[in-house]
Amino acid sequence: MATTTTPEHRTHHNGIENPLLRLSDEQLEAIGKEFDQLHDEVKADLDDRDALYIRGIIALQRRLALMGRAELFASRSGPAWWLGMATLSTAKILENMEIGHNVMHGQWDWMNDPVINSQTWDWDTASTKEAWKHSHNYVHHTFTNILGKDRDLGYEIMRIDPHQKWHPVYLLQPFYNVLLMALFEWGVAVHDLDFDAIRSGEKSSKQVRKELKGIGGKARAQIQKDYVAWPLLSAAVSTAVEAGVHAVFDARCARKGGARGLFERVRRPRRASRSEQAGFNALDAFRRSYVATVKANAWANVVRNIWSNAIIFCGHFPDQTYVFIEDEVRDEQPGGRYVRQLIGAANIEGSALFHVMSGNLGYQVEHHLYPDMPSSRYGEIAPRVREICRRYGLPYNTGPFSKQWLTVQRTILRLAFPGGEARPKPGPWNGETFISQGELELSAAAEAARG
Repeated sequence: MATTTTPEHRTHHNGIENPLLRLSDEQLEAIGKEFDQLHDEVKADLDDRDALYIRGIIALQRRLALMGRAELFASRSGPAWWLGMATLSTAKILENMEIGHNVMHGQWDWMNDPVINSQTWDWDTASTKEAWKHSHNYVHHTFTNILGKDRDLGYEIMRIDPHQKWHPVYLLQPFYNVLLMALFEWGVAVHDLDFDAIRSGEKSSKQVRKELKGIGGKARAQIQKDYVAWPLLSAAVSTAVEAGVHAVFDARCARKGGARGLFERVRRPRRASRSEQAGFNALDAFRRSYVATVKANAWANVVRNIWSNAIIFCGHFPDQTYVFIEDEVRDEQPGGRYVRQLIGAANIEGSALFHVMSGNLGYQVEHHLYPDMPSSRYGEIAPRVREICRRYGLPYNTGPFSKQWLTVQRTILRLAFPGGEARPKPGPWNGETFISQGELELSAAAEAARG
């Protein structure tokens, strides 16, 4: 028998019709079975090409990281600085998005690899794997977009839904949003502490000290790696090379004319620097190389943080995603959970390269439906997800990066002030089950791997 609902129960808590609440029990059961079947089909199809993909991505990331570090041995050179910073940024993005995030979701546990699995893998970020897996894998993916339950809704510092009570501190959210972009990894690490639980006494002081110790350990490791060890090595190599070049140069000049010849060559208006005119200063060269490498590493972390922030915010906070209250999801059945995950997330359209660099979180809808599915399969199943949306009249939120990012910023700016109304939500998927250019490229790559 179909579920009957009164009109007031068929609307969202802020007056917007909620697609989840207009579906009958029979429809929700059928939706649950379809999504379960899709998951089981992909799981049964996982094979060596999937394992080859993740191992190839990990190998590529490690090569890029080493290459970026090596390029920064010449960090005092402008072109080398930019090249090294860009290469290292790319490596850090890959490590966090396509590797760390997805491996710790258990997407590759089926391989039974002793290293590439959710129990042993750790990532290059300030948040500990244990805290992140609890707050993200469990809390966020279980209570997605439920007000008062999902702590990722605005990360407890932003008002991103009109139903959230306004407070004067939100007037500052457009400003600290920019700061959060640059320091995103540290914001996530601190967010994992759960200050509400600390204030209420739900989290013991012993547990807080344990988590702070974990964050401190991760912070120490990153500081030692990016701001001490590699800059010291870069400065040592750069200074040694520069000292060798100066020694050879001085020896040649001495052979060609003694002290006078050396003086004449140094004073020529070629490109002689002050340090060359005054003689080689190893300590000064070491210091400048060290500082240049530290700056490049810091900017690589900032680039990674801004990119991660943008992709994650675009997948969760566009004003066309749905937010729920607990009454709407009480006694939720599997089909209802799938629908909530589907309409509470947003996709970003892009090329195959874009999806790899975003950890395939451009397919945020598919990720929330199947967080344990290898990310490389999201593009393949996206047309089937859209087909299910078409048949059941469900929305499928997708758009280009610029559109999704701008709607996020519009939400953050508007809801910094009192009031605010929910913006119109997308209607049922219009029936197009198009395959994007990115999905075509992913499909071609998959066929090539099979061959």
